Amino acid sequence: MIESCYLPAQWAEEGGAVAAVVKPDNVFAYTTLRCTDAERAGFSKGCYDSFNLATHVGDAPEAVAANRKKLSSELKLPAEPAWLEQVHSNRVVQADRIVAGELPRADASVASAKGVVCAVLTADCLPVFFCNKQGSEVAVAHAGWRGLHAGILGATLAKMRSPAEDVLVSLGPAIGPQAFEVGLDVYEAFVSKNRANRQAFVATDDTHYLCDIYRLARIELTESGVRSIAGGSHCSFSETPLFYSYRRQNSTGRMASLIWIG
Repeated sequence: MIESCYLPAQWAEEGGAVAAVVKPDNVFAYTTLRCTDAERAGFSKGCYDSFNLATHVGDAPEAVAANRKKLSSELKLPAEPAWLEQVHSNRVVQADRIVAGELPRADASVASAKGVVCAVLTADCLPVFFCNKQGSEVAVAHAGWRGLHAGILGATLAKMRSPAEDVLVSLGPAIGPQAFEVGLDVYEAFVSKNRANRQAFVATDDTHYLCDIYRLARIELTESGVRSIAGGSHCSFSETPLFYSYRRQNSTGRMASLIWIG
């Protein structure tokens, strides 16, 4: 489905221990793409070309509204997504308790009701999908390095009623480890929090490191008790035709990552 405007979340890895994991059939999860193919294009123009889903990046409001309508129609969404005002925090909300028109300041949402669509927006930050093996609970988190350091993934697991060993996780498209250079401050912040985080950094000189946010996510999830983690093979920075990237182009759109129980 990657040739369309939607990338399905990956729940099992070939050749690995999680390859036998079967996602519940009633759980649906996708990340949208830039969708620049003329036959499938969205309505955004210029640097937002073409399927931007974010209202806060300077895109024309009518274009975003049209893209959101296209999203709802083509994925046959059961309801309007529970959009958030993302602030790089560790705050998690119940998506099924969000009042229509409300925009909670949070970076993850959880739902156990059928037809409630959890959603986050990204353009280099890591979208992380969660569902339990029973297909009765889902969540999605927005995890940039600040959110990862703040513990957004652990906070999302804590908000879920399911024990961590019953949770399946899929890592959506984010900036890859060969493209994400950070300073000494970021390295020291993560290593002082957990020495295991050192394995997610490669020094490029005395004060700069390449950072693997996929690895940072896997470390926190594994130490939290999650046993099934898949995904993490894309790079939003280098895969230009597919993904928006804030680091590649400061003025740009956002992909949406959505999950719901059908």
